[in-house]
Amino acid sequence: MDWPASVALAQSVPELPTGTDWSYEVILDGHRMIMWRTDDGVRLQARSGRDVTAAWGDLALAGHHLPAGTVLDGEAVITTEDGRISFEAAQSRAASSPTRAHRLTAQRPAHYIAFDALQLPSPNGDMRARPYSERRAALLSLLAGLPANTPIQAVSATTDRDTALTWYNTLHHQGIEGIVATRTTSPYRAGRTGAWLKIRHADTIDATVAGFTGTARQPRALAVQLPDGRVALSQRLTTALATRIASRLVPQPGRAHAQGGDAYTPVSGEIVVEVVAGTTRHAVVTVVRLR
Repeated sequence: MDWPASVALAQSVPELPTGTDWSYEVILDGHRMIMWRTDDGVRLQARSGRDVTAAWGDLALAGHHLPAGTVLDGEAVITTEDGRISFEAAQSRAASSPTRAHRLTAQRPAHYIAFDALQLPSPNGDMRARPYSERRAALLSLLAGLPANTPIQAVSATTDRDTALTWYNTLHHQGIEGIVATRTTSPYRAGRTGAWLKIRHADTIDATVAGFTGTARQPRALAVQLPDGRVALSQRLTTALATRIASRLVPQPGRAHAQGGDAYTPVSGEIVVEVVAGTTRHAVVTVVRLR
């Protein structure tokens, strides 16, 4: 595999799929991260492709227990004293200098919750073309060999839809922001795919447009400023909504970057859109309508 890896993304759906060929996992309110165990050490990659090893030194250290040639997909999370997963704490760590990140590590160490094995040591190699059920079994086998006190753990998963819905309805206050359903026969494909579907706790809020990706005539996604001040990229706009918004966009020179590191073209003027964003303040938002 070549650095950086392109990650798979789940499509939002109104309800979980049914059937015997789905596995359901909890969605944790943390930072998406690819863990690379190379011959030389451990590198940690953000969803955007940036190297974030310096901010997550405790997880990099734990990753040395993995065999060389391992690449995992998962979520870096930090819990509060009462056991709740805190997106704010993860966000603070991710935005810290190496010195501050080291200090925060001593206060609140992180956990890495792995949900996929993208590559395993020889003779397995690249696992992405293999079915999810096989990758999941390989992941559990791999993690079973780590020290008992490791912060690297497998995400909770079930093939029972009712159990998944119970998790969804009862664990929100603990930092579980939703459920993702993965077709057990599916390979790992980068980008959004119908084999990976999610439901999330969400609120509808107003947000100011800070910029866009794509072109001004055909915007692909919007960079929106959320009420807490963060700038986040939306999911891909529908054709109808992109057409309506395009006439209002006044591009400005230069490039800016959203919270996750993605670049966008800034705009002038005030454009307000209604968006759906996770109540746990996840970075990904969906634009509902132009206000």
